[in-house]
Amino acid sequence: MKKGTLIWILFLFIVFGCKGQTGSSEHRSNPGQKNVVVGGGCDGCELMYIGTPNKISSTDTSAGWYEEKGQKLLLTGTVFQPEGKIPASNVIIYYWHTDTEGYYTADTKTDPKAKSHGRLRGWVKSNENGKYSIYTIRPAPYPNEDMPAHIHLSIKESDIKNEYYTDDVVFDDDPLLIPYLKKNPSENRAGSGKVRVLLKGNLQIAEHDIILGLNIPNYPQKDVSNKKSGLNIGEDQPSFIPFHAFGPDKGSQACPVCKYGRYHGIVFFVGNNPDWDDIKKWLGFLELQSMSRQKYLKAYFVYGNENAYSKSKRENELETIGRELNLKRTALTFVPSFSDSKTEANLNKINPETENTFIIYKNRRIVDKYIDLKANSKNFALISNSLDRSRGDFFDLDGMPHN
Repeated sequence: MKKGTLIWILFLFIVFGCKGQTGSSEHRSNPGQKNVVVGGGCDGCELMYIGTPNKISSTDTSAGWYEEKGQKLLLTGTVFQPEGKIPASNVIIYYWHTDTEGYYTADTKTDPKAKSHGRLRGWVKSNENGKYSIYTIRPAPYPNEDMPAHIHLSIKESDIKNEYYTDDVVFDDDPLLIPYLKKNPSENRAGSGKVRVLLKGNLQIAEHDIILGLNIPNYPQKDVSNKKSGLNIGEDQPSFIPFHAFGPDKGSQACPVCKYGRYHGIVFFVGNNPDWDDIKKWLGFLELQSMSRQKYLKAYFVYGNENAYSKSKRENELETIGRELNLKRTALTFVPSFSDSKTEANLNKINPETENTFIIYKNRRIVDKYIDLKANSKNFALISNSLDRSRGDFFDLDGMPHN
């Protein structure tokens, strides 16, 4: 082979091989993997099979819980099947993270083949309700680096040949997080990895749900609905700034998720096919839900009909409806269209041709979604039950590990 040809081949290998790498060194895709590998492959994920216990419980306690002086942490949540509605059982989750100094420190008990993952590693398997719990300590970021503290997760499903990695679990109170994400946007692999930390005594509790296959390359497609509208369950509800025509923030462009994102939020989107009789029934229902749940629920109507749009007419139209229904807590808002970038309504990815789209979020994360729901007692119960189910409450835990 000629020298020039050899140099050209090496150049192509370097250029196209590097494109397959993503994230930190633990998560770089292996250029040697074929496209059929679910998740694209990753360096180090195979270490989940080193030292795997014969029996894996839905609860695990790391060595750090007993042996380190750091902040005790409970990472817990639910594993869901694709679409994020049905809990998934018997899914193995392998975790590993740094110690309180930011290192993957091994000890004499660490398998020599897994030393790169350190001693703070373990496995859980989702139970019949999809639940899992990991009792450990809160990791520290890598020394002298800008990457926030994180917990690595790899998933092994029984009917998927290989493992795949998810978004790292990162903490929303970490000062390194926002600057890092501006340069390294989240991939939302199996759902957003950002968690909000709650405190019970000296225990921090972080809820992290996992949606199997979500944003995972080469994941086998299963039966899913053909009609699409809105982001996926498990992804973060984006910030946007609709015009408030009626309600608590009338006259402003307050961002729903920014101002009231701590608890539950429900956003009722209607686009180009409004059925006003149906809409008014839904608004009455949402008002009752907001009144009964008080500060724990904020309800929004977002009208995005792009046909014959006039800002002043749209504002007057919604204000008239608000007065007619005597709404006190439900916000009536609008955007020029669901593709509008100035209000950032486009980030919601709403299909304007659906009759409606309901997005339920908690702590900024989408926890449920419905499309084309008629206003009737059955669907009112569906939404109410979803709010009850996804509210969650970890404060009934005793704060101790259960092995």
